[in-house]
Amino acid sequence: MNTSNSTASVDSPVTQDYIKAVWACEEWSWKGASITELARHMNVAMSTASENVSRLAEAGLVHHEPYRPVVLTDKGRAIATQMVRRHRLIETYLVQHLGYDWDEVHDEAEILEHAVSDRLIAAIDEILDHPTRDPHGDPIPAEDGTIKAPVLCPIQLLPVGQSAVVGRIVDDPKLLRELSKAGVGVGSTVTMLGRDTKDLLLETENGTVLSVAEDHMFVEAGDHCNPGHRHNYFGEFTTPDTDFITVKFAEPAN
Repeated sequence: MNTSNSTASVDSPVTQDYIKAVWACEEWSWKGASITELARHMNVAMSTASENVSRLAEAGLVHHEPYRPVVLTDKGRAIATQMVRRHRLIETYLVQHLGYDWDEVHDEAEILEHAVSDRLIAAIDEILDHPTRDPHGDPIPAEDGTIKAPVLCPIQLLPVGQSAVVGRIVDDPKLLRELSKAGVGVGSTVTMLGRDTKDLLLETENGTVLSVAEDHMFVEAGDHCNPGHRHNYFGEFTTPDTDFITVKFAEPAN
């Protein structure tokens, strides 16, 4: 971000990346982002992250109070929604039409999301038949800002001997490569075997045993998942019979 500017430009790739980083912290945990998390995510010093957050706040894109998490404003969330839509549509297109593996697409999408036009994103969405989830299971916002998100539980809540359907996988390239070799993806069924020294042991449909860290895989919520432990989307309330949450982040009126 240009340090000579007193406020952040919404068209700046760095501004958009900061907004998207805050979104990532809010999306599944709804707690906002600390300056430390943003500095780590953006690979900058904490002082640099703090200065840029101040500019985002001056531009009306985030709320931030001392010693409190950074959270998006309605304006910031509307921009983030469109950036996330671009990123996840590009990831999906790279996998489905250009032969990329799912562990390769994140870095490519990080570059392309700032460069492609709205027209091209709309064309990609049309070619893909308007997908609602990317290859990793994360929801893809619709053009109008509507998001349909599955209700999920962390894999560690699955009791030993019980099976569940994979709903989302953290974008960890090493994990994604291991899962790919084992034939596991979003929609696959896994069975909880127990734990080794620190990770979870899962059995796949073809009998392969995998070791997965806590909070790296999420499964569709079922009877095994207490509603209080559900991985709710942006903090939206769910009942035991809820399978999906629909939220909408539209551009706020000026």
